[in-house]
Parts: sequence; C-alpha cells; structure tokens
Amino acid sequence: MGMMSGGTTTRRAYTFTVYVVIFVFGGVQGVVGSFQYSQPPVPVIAILLAVTIFATCVLCGWGTMTFSGALAPAAGWLLASFYLSMGTHQGSVIITNTTAGKWYLYGGALAVVASLLANFALWLRAKGPPPLPPRGQ
Repeated sequence: MGMMSGGTTTRRAYTFTVYVVIFVFGGVQGVVGSFQYSQPPVPVIAILLAVTIFATCVLCGWGTMTFSGALAPAAGWLLASFYLSMGTHQGSVIITNTTAGKWYLYGGALAVVASLLANFALWLRAKGPPPLPPRGQ
C-alpha cells in the first residue's frame, strides 16, 4: 500500500510541476512581449507575439492532453500582460495605447480565447463520438 501512495504522490508532484512550468512560461511570454511588442516592423511583431501565445496554449494543451494544460500558459500570459498594461500612480505605462499596443494586448487576449476553444475542440475530437449500442438489442 505504501508503494502505491508514493507513486500517486510522485505523479501528482510531477503534474503540478508541469503546470507551474507552463504557467510561468506563459507569464514570461507576457513579460517579454510587453516590452517587445512595439519593435519594428510595427504592428507585425505584436501580431507574431499573439500568434506565439496561441501556439503555446494549443501545444501545451495538446502535450498534456488536458484543457488545464492550455489554460495554464494562458493564465500566465494574461496576468503578466494585463498587469504590465496598468498605469502606475506616477503615470507610466508599459503597454501604450498605440496600434501595436492594441494588437498585442487585445489580439493576444483573443488568441488566448481562440486557443482555449481550439484546445477544447481537439479534446472533443480525440475523445471521439460515443459508442453506438449493439444492433438487435
């Protein structure tokens, strides 16, 4: 009995670690993107950053085979990006109200939502249709 619970504990710790890592990865993408979205050519870099978080969420969900796997980097990106878009009491803002800033912040948020929907669709497709009852019964 002790071996069984140790294996379960190890599996849970591993799973928790994976989710923490992909949450942090999404957060790092949010921080880096918040400082790099306005690089030339504007707004192409902002759009590429939105596509990157979309791909990250889809691939993490696919890799973990869970919806939570897609949600973890999405949450990290959203928290980091929207936190850095808020102004301070001194008035400084990292993500500005420019075309590139809007593409990065709102395009990224839409990319996160689209990735979650895509991941849900992939999950449903992988699960397959329910089995049909045997004929003649």
